[in-house]
Amino acid sequence: MQTIAIPQIVEHLQKLPVEKLAVVYDFVSFLTERERRGELIAPTSDAFQTMLASEAVLRRDWDRPEEDAAWADL
Repeated sequence: MQTIAIPQIVEHLQKLPVEKLAVVYDFVSFLTERERRGELIAPTSDAFQTMLASEAVLRRDWDRPEEDAAWADL
């Protein structure tokens, strides 16, 4: 896994539109809470490896115009 420093994250955050910052904040809050409770998935766990392996396959299905149209009203 690539090592990321806080200044790199800040650089990307500064490029995001304001409405996206709320999404980032929610996600970071979620991760922080799970970390606090010890619920994060270990990067070496089978569940984590399965999640990584599934991402590319699921992305092909999700990133289609038909999917965008199906979810456009939500």
